[in-house]
Amino acid sequence: MAVAEAGAPAPIHSISSQSGDEIQVVEFLLEEDQFAINLFDVREIVEYTRITPLPGSARYIKGIIDLRGEITTIIDLKEKMGISAHKKNQEQSRIIVIDSSVTKGKTGILVDDVTTVMSVTTSQIDQKTCDKDDTSYILGIIKQKQGDRESEKTDLIIWLDIPRMLRDLGQ
Repeated sequence: MAVAEAGAPAPIHSISSQSGDEIQVVEFLLEEDQFAINLFDVREIVEYTRITPLPGSARYIKGIIDLRGEITTIIDLKEKMGISAHKKNQEQSRIIVIDSSVTKGKTGILVDDVTTVMSVTTSQIDQKTCDKDDTSYILGIIKQKQGDRESEKTDLIIWLDIPRMLRDLGQ
């Protein structure tokens, strides 16, 4: 399963005040929690492949893979974000390969599952609830309505600033 090659990265740190503006994101799961990153930060999505550990590396660096002849560093997003790994069989996971315009080298992030690529309007994103300090990797909370009018519920999806996170990790 692959996502089309990403184009030029879009500015994602500021959201226009126009409610009709749309942003495309890739939604994925870490345990039961829903997260998203900008589609234009993604090169492709690949099925799990055996990851070779790198001795002496940080705990969140799962290891490396050979992706079509290119060595790609894999970051365990659950480990980096302090999310307890309870259930998912690692072989059922996915690797989101980050676009080279975002990283210094070939980098992928290990997630439990990729659920969808979707467009969200800026009116669906709440930025007021996010920390505005220099260490926050959260751009906003996406409110995604599910179901019909009688049984409607709202899913809350955490929109991550993956370029900032990788930059802080030296990737």
